[in-house]
Amino acid sequence: MNLADIPAPLELSPHEPASAALPVKTEAEVRRDLATLYRLIAAFRMTDIIDTHISVRVPGTADHFLINRYGVLFNEMRPEDLVKIDFNGRPVDPGDEDQNRVNAAGFTIHSAVHMARHDLSCVVHTHTADGIAVACQEDGLLPLNQHALRFYGRLGYHDYEGIALDLEERERLVANLGSHRAMILRSHGLLAGGRTIAEAFVNIYFLERACQIQTRALAGGQKLIRPSVEVCERTAAQWDRPTSLLYCERVWNAAVRML
Repeated sequence: MNLADIPAPLELSPHEPASAALPVKTEAEVRRDLATLYRLIAAFRMTDIIDTHISVRVPGTADHFLINRYGVLFNEMRPEDLVKIDFNGRPVDPGDEDQNRVNAAGFTIHSAVHMARHDLSCVVHTHTADGIAVACQEDGLLPLNQHALRFYGRLGYHDYEGIALDLEERERLVANLGSHRAMILRSHGLLAGGRTIAEAFVNIYFLERACQIQTRALAGGQKLIRPSVEVCERTAAQWDRPTSLLYCERVWNAAVRML
C-alpha cells in the first residue's frame, strides 16, 4: 500500500449527527479501508503472525464479505489481498486456490456474527497476550479503569470449545454475544464489532487497552481500587452518546494519519 492509497481524512461537522455525516462507500473504498485497518492492527501490535482476522460486509450485499487472504501478514495487507466470500466461506470471485485461500476456523466466528448481527458491518478478532490472559481469568474483564468501563455491562463471554471448526458453535457464539459489540472468547482471545470500520477499530483498541491495564495492575501485587457500581454504570452510559460514531471517525482519521 502506497501513501496515495491511504484514505483521506473524513471531514465531519461537530454539529451534524454522525449517522448523517457518514457517506455510503463503494466496495473499492471498503477494500481500501479494511486493508488500512489490518495495517493499523499491526501497528498497534495486535497480530498473531498469519492468524486472526478482520471481516467486513461488502456494501450493497446481504451475504458477501471481505476477509484476509490466509498467509498475508497484516502489516503488508493490500486491497487486492482481501478475498470476497459468502456466508459459507466460499470465494465469490474467480481465482486460483492460492488467491482465494481463507482460514475456515476464522470465518466460523465471523460468519456467526455477520449472519445474526446485520448492524455490525465489521468484525475484528485478535489473539493478543493480554487479551488471552484476561480471557483465561475466571472474572474476565474487571471494572478497574475508564477504558474497561466502556464495556461495563456491555461485554459478552463465550466458553472455549476448541478450534472453531464446528459450524454448530455459531449459534452459541451469537447467543453469548447478545446485543453487545464486544466479547471475550474464553481461553482464546478478543472479538469486537462495529457499525463502521472506524467503530470496530475503536472497540478493539480500547478492549485491548483495558486488558493490558488489567494484567499490569494485577501483576503489581497491590490491592486494587474498584469504582462503585453506580459510577461504573454512569461511565458506561456516558460512552453511549449520540455522537459516538463521530468520535470513532475522528479516532480513525488520526490513526490513518499516523500510517
